[in-house]
Amino acid sequence: MRTQPVSRRKFIRQACAGAAAFTIVPRHVLGRGYTPPSEVVTRAVIGLGRGRGFVSSNSGGGPPTTLAVCDVDKNRLAAAQAKAGEPCKAYTDFRRVLEHKDIDAVYIVTPPHWHALICIAAAQAGKDIFCEKPMTRFIAEGRAVVNAVQRYKRVFEIGASGRFGYSGQSTDIRTRKLMKSGLLEKVDAVYRAKQNWKVRTWSGMVRYAPQPVPDQLDWDMYQGPAPLKPYHRHRTHGSFRGYWDYDGGGLADMGQHYLNKFQWRYGKDETSPVHVEAYAPPAHPDACGMWGWVELTYADGLKLVLESREWGTPYDRADSHGLDLDKIAPELLAKVDAMPDPERMRNFDDAIRTRNFDGRDPESAHRCCTLLHLANIAIRTGRTIRYDPVTEQIIGDEEANRLINVPMRAPWHLT
Repeated sequence: MRTQPVSRRKFIRQACAGAAAFTIVPRHVLGRGYTPPSEVVTRAVIGLGRGRGFVSSNSGGGPPTTLAVCDVDKNRLAAAQAKAGEPCKAYTDFRRVLEHKDIDAVYIVTPPHWHALICIAAAQAGKDIFCEKPMTRFIAEGRAVVNAVQRYKRVFEIGASGRFGYSGQSTDIRTRKLMKSGLLEKVDAVYRAKQNWKVRTWSGMVRYAPQPVPDQLDWDMYQGPAPLKPYHRHRTHGSFRGYWDYDGGGLADMGQHYLNKFQWRYGKDETSPVHVEAYAPPAHPDACGMWGWVELTYADGLKLVLESREWGTPYDRADSHGLDLDKIAPELLAKVDAMPDPERMRNFDDAIRTRNFDGRDPESAHRCCTLLHLANIAIRTGRTIRYDPVTEQIIGDEEANRLINVPMRAPWHLT
């Protein structure tokens, strides 16, 4: 009879099951330094450009943590495997990574057009997920990821700053409590995000001559669910951000960082804007380009303005930094102050060990990424967008609505 190997974490869980059980755990199971395996979160890293920073070395004297690395560029793959050391395995296909039963979490650091498919497959394989920003390439992908993570009860964290380990500033906490309380029927506030969106930096090339595919690169697998296009180096590595097939320009690159805190502060983790207007030149069908500003309005009246200051005239309406608490009735603030503060969030590894998700809800990441997608849809179509946050559909504009759920290249598809 063939027996299946038992991972260290599973061994400990089985050994500790039952209050009356008494088990002697061999030292080799506990690993070098006798660190309890139940405290070791093993990982795989998929996508080894920026992802190489998530590859931990296995030579530190404790149990190994990086058990697999994966990339379609064999040079990057070899460098990451060398950094991790034994017993890390190297793969060019993420599906082989997910077959490992002893991997607890996957770090997904590929271009965004791969994020959703790998997240869903990882959830189905029982892995917890750290996904780099932006969460997905289009809105329907985000909903599919949320459904998969919740169905399989996985820990999910988006690789974006501003939310996890929040500073705890009193105005941020007070504003969140007020917005979540339901005490305000209308919000007469404009939050202007005047950031370095890297719009010009991550604009794509509109004309280029195809180049030979490098020997070390699997170009077909790189493109995956995206349309098959001739190779050019500018479509890979960091500059992939400049092409709609893979990402959404500087807005998608930086937006989840900048807007994560806005969404937390204003309690918009379960909804999206209903009206989106963009000021931008006509968009290219393949290459991301310039834009001036985008105004996104929620059903309660709150306006979020993204201002690039890299093209055209600036946004010239009321200047504001958001909700002014000094204008809120004291009796309302007294009710808000009596409410409990939001819980601070643990780090990713602690959430995996304890299965305490404490705010690591993929819904909030999806809703934040939806802001970027809606802004880009308004930029690409050149029209004002009306959006239903419940059905997650654009109202009365079928052409724009097709950008909600973009077809994937066969055989890839959402499940």
